[in-house]
Amino acid sequence: MRAGSTLSTPSPSLFRQTQRILSLSFPHLSADRVARRRWGASWLSNGRPDHPPVVFSDKVENAMRIVALDGVADRLRLKRGQGVAEARAMHPQLDVLPADAAADQAFLSALADWCDRYTPLVAYAGTDGLALDITGCTHLHGGEKALLDDVLSRLFQLGVEARGAIAASPGLAWALARFSGAGLSGDCVIETGEEVAALGPLPVTALRLPATLTDTLIRLGLTHVADLMEAPRAALARRFGPLVFLRLDQALGHDDEPLSPRRPVAELSVERRLISPVSGEDDILGLALQLATGLKTTLEARGEGGRQFELLLFRVDGKVFRLRAGTSSPLRDPQRIAALYRERLVAVHDDLDAGYGFEILRLCVLKAEPIASVQDDFSGRPDQSRALADFTDRVIARFGEDVLSIAILAASHIPERAAGLQPAGDTVFPAGKRLQAEEWPVQPVRPLRLLTHPERVEVPAADVPDGAPERFFWRRTAYRVARAEGPERIAAEWWIDGEDAPTRDYFRIEDETGRRFWMFRNGLFQRERMHPDWFMHGIFA
Repeated sequence: MRAGSTLSTPSPSLFRQTQRILSLSFPHLSADRVARRRWGASWLSNGRPDHPPVVFSDKVENAMRIVALDGVADRLRLKRGQGVAEARAMHPQLDVLPADAAADQAFLSALADWCDRYTPLVAYAGTDGLALDITGCTHLHGGEKALLDDVLSRLFQLGVEARGAIAASPGLAWALARFSGAGLSGDCVIETGEEVAALGPLPVTALRLPATLTDTLIRLGLTHVADLMEAPRAALARRFGPLVFLRLDQALGHDDEPLSPRRPVAELSVERRLISPVSGEDDILGLALQLATGLKTTLEARGEGGRQFELLLFRVDGKVFRLRAGTSSPLRDPQRIAALYRERLVAVHDDLDAGYGFEILRLCVLKAEPIASVQDDFSGRPDQSRALADFTDRVIARFGEDVLSIAILAASHIPERAAGLQPAGDTVFPAGKRLQAEEWPVQPVRPLRLLTHPERVEVPAADVPDGAPERFFWRRTAYRVARAEGPERIAAEWWIDGEDAPTRDYFRIEDETGRRFWMFRNGLFQRERMHPDWFMHGIFA
């Protein structure tokens, strides 16, 4: 039922290998998106239904022009940039649809997720292609030619027209995938040393130059890349700038051009490829436990634990689900990791459509931190901090990161700034000393409850100049003061609030019914304010 698993870790030897880039071009991306929705994912393999050619239009320079088209319209010699009225005059049966750049980008992102099955280093290559860094992983798929064949044939079965090429540089692979006619044969694999022969016959548009610059080169008779290779560099660089030969050197591999992966690369990952797809939650959890067990040995060897995990579920039809789970402390216990995903599956139950099942599962460690090995004592009592961390992780996994918060201290003497809240998932729970009951203050000098924002209080009379009020009005209720303690003077943080910020005088006040409040006068009487305002800031329990 299940195939073997593969554990991958970034290795220095990996980066010493010759870079190999697989570039994919989707010449009819918009049309494929619509065709899959109209006729299903198997429309290419079953044959295109009898339907008029399809083009996509948008307003360009105050005119409706073709911005994308399908293969049938392409064979009718319709062009991007052509006016829609002209195209309709040539082919009255034309099916014209409005362009949707956002939907195209979402479709391209879904294809990039699907390509993660081959390598985690997937980058966008414009708005109609992808670039995959397959350095060091082609042997897992039978070599470069077999990998390219597999990618293109699978995309064909998914209803996506694609062209692909493999080369040592992103620029050359990009050019070959778009201008060499690479198809399902998968023979567009350029070995190291063959760059000049492969790039020379291509048109200058294959160098990813601006359209205006490309048009100028063509008018001068420099129509192919070979013409640029033979031309004197100094003269052309003075006339057209350095970009022409920068792109040429990047395509030939003489100048570095790093890829920018669309997602951060996981520190560790382990995957399981299945012969028979699974769809049940119990099967997914069982495989997640096996994957977590596979990670444990490597994490122990590194002295680390994971703080953020991601479980990738590759569905048979190409859709990919990503389930992330964070922890409040470094974790490598397989049972606890599986428990996190038990909660995550409960949380996403309605959104996790297994369809015909998942064929690949991959567990990644996106963030790892050192973890100290602690020997259990002989008391038999569980570690309190571990129980709290486990509870926090499971609640967050089910209900989200914002459901639990932890109070933290801040470096400020202004009460509302001296403490704050942060997500509990970002908090590490170390074992430490706990206050015993007799160590808690009997009568705290500060209230346990602060208002979110100090609220203005009306004070009709007060002792002058530094006394507490005799009565006050707050929230439409009158209070008469029976006892008062203070003031506790708190200076302003002039480096934040400015040099004119007033000083606060806080008073602990008890009214005639025994209710106790924490109030302050905002400003020193006559020195900072002639008539200082009063504010309610807290309530004693």
